[in-house]
Amino acid sequence: MMELRAENICKSFDGQQVLDHVSFTAGPGITCIMGPSGRGKTTLIRMFLGLEVPDSGRVVGAEGLRWSAVFQEDRLLTSLTAAGNLRFVLGRNYDSRQAGALLEELGLGDVGDKRVRDFSGGMCRRLALARALLSPFDALALDEPLAGLDPENRRRALECIRRNAQGRPVLLVTHDEADQAFLQAAAVWI
Repeated sequence: MMELRAENICKSFDGQQVLDHVSFTAGPGITCIMGPSGRGKTTLIRMFLGLEVPDSGRVVGAEGLRWSAVFQEDRLLTSLTAAGNLRFVLGRNYDSRQAGALLEELGLGDVGDKRVRDFSGGMCRRLALARALLSPFDALALDEPLAGLDPENRRRALECIRRNAQGRPVLLVTHDEADQAFLQAAAVWI
């Protein structure tokens, strides 16, 4: 069984401690990382991705995994369409039928040739999520992937995450306890 662990992680920035002896285990399925703004949730996700190093403690089980991620910034190519963004990132893994079905599931089935620069914030967020879910991955890191989504699109996105998470660890940063309840996910409070 694939297992990710944070062991006694501490991290400070400019003398301000953001993570103070954080420990938890995340197995297959969704683990919601929750807490007030500024408590280090994004920093913790970045540590699992190997983009940040703890001052002390360690991340175990993340090395060698194929990660897919949604960051707080959408990181989309605004001059391309939704399909163009997916094709660019996925390369030969791009499957137009699979991409179309996922875009439809996320409420983006009717965007056609519209350029991403003309998308709303919520549409960009859902496209960033589609890109992460379509990428081949062993583990998934989602940093507030539902920010700015209305209730209907939030529900669609949560169902999509749950369906795609099967058998793999997913670290999901959220501020909303209703997300954790809807997903029936484990919660880690920091």
